[in-house]
Amino acid sequence: MPARSETLEVAGREVTISNFDKVFFPETGHTKLDLVRYYLAVADGAVRGVAGRPMALKRFVNGAAGEVFFQKRAPASRPAWTETVELSFPSGRTAEEIVVRDAAQLAWVINLGCIDLNPHPVRADDLAHPDELRIDLDPVPGVPWTQIREVALVTREVLDGFGLVAWPKTSGSRGFHVYCRIERRWPFNEVRRAAVALAREVERRAPTLATSKWWKEERHGVFLDYNQNAKDRTVASAYSVRPTADVRVSTPLTWDEVPDCRPEDFTIDTVPRRFAEMGDPWQGIDDAARSLEPLLELANRHEVDGLPDAPWPPHFERQAGEAPRVQPSRKRTRPDETSPAAVAAPAPGKSSGPSGRRRTSVPMLEIARAATQAEAMEGLERWKRRHPGAWSYLAPSDVLVDSMRGRSMNWTRIRLNLTRVPEPERPPQEALEVDYDPWQRP
Repeated sequence: MPARSETLEVAGREVTISNFDKVFFPETGHTKLDLVRYYLAVADGAVRGVAGRPMALKRFVNGAAGEVFFQKRAPASRPAWTETVELSFPSGRTAEEIVVRDAAQLAWVINLGCIDLNPHPVRADDLAHPDELRIDLDPVPGVPWTQIREVALVTREVLDGFGLVAWPKTSGSRGFHVYCRIERRWPFNEVRRAAVALAREVERRAPTLATSKWWKEERHGVFLDYNQNAKDRTVASAYSVRPTADVRVSTPLTWDEVPDCRPEDFTIDTVPRRFAEMGDPWQGIDDAARSLEPLLELANRHEVDGLPDAPWPPHFERQAGEAPRVQPSRKRTRPDETSPAAVAAPAPGKSSGPSGRRRTSVPMLEIARAATQAEAMEGLERWKRRHPGAWSYLAPSDVLVDSMRGRSMNWTRIRLNLTRVPEPERPPQEALEVDYDPWQRP
């Protein structure tokens, strides 16, 4: 049966939507064409969120329930009216990435199977100097939404005190985003340095609610992910649909809405009506660029006080002044910490333990290596049913859900930190509940 297509007139151009009736969200029945029509309904806001920015294409060619892959290079076959710019990456490689400036280009990108939009924080005419400071509030498992909102409000208070205008939005997933437009004067390293200082200041003001700790083993509450400001990192932009069962949207808000907002209220069905009635709360964001100097002065004070640079993502070269890039559970054991009970052994059939090749004094168990987070979480549920006593001791921060890089796509690992579990009650390392090999060739 030939593939079905429909041609739309968008911004004076014809855009063909292939397989327009393909179901992209099986739980709600929304099709690919529904997704395109959503983006056209909020095009003014969605384009504002990505306008003039190189964009990594996050493609769900089989819909939200299928596998996803990132495509950094623009497709070779594309309309003449699309735009690209050459972007360089920390690895030294380069790629021509898509740049969206109007609704027709937006619709063409969605037709490729992009559910959410992932632009870089720079404009195509100046790739060296970001114009956005992005604050990604990432809760550890089990943190209630009310706490995330509290941390968002503290973040706004800190940003206001340092002369920056904060713009809030739901992430459409578990967390929350706060953006600031900044003057295009500082390179990526300095913008990230300002983000580290901000995270530490929010943690200082709300130590029981927020954390700036990079290693998941040390986190509690809501993590302010400063590394989203490192070069080559992208965040779902304003009005991005997310691949969730109820088709949630990363929705710009006013600050008056934040104390009572609920992420489930903002979906592919509700946001177009909201947009038509109230417009875009972020309409003035491009006129609100401010200086990073006050935050950078705070970063200088932190350095004088002896605080090292916070850890960078693992694929970045080690940076001057960076703290040792070794998670706590991978530090070498001392001679008195090598008893079998104190060592995290590999799962049966595995050559390395849950924290890597080194053994560790932290009592860690590896539960699952899975192709998807859903499969990994199902494995965790099975483990919980077998070990309810040990599970009762664990806090949300003891459950470490890691997104890992495989040969061609991400996979999920789950580990448990059993430090809170009394040693006689700690279950042994067992065969993995889900044992996916991310390095096998297809």
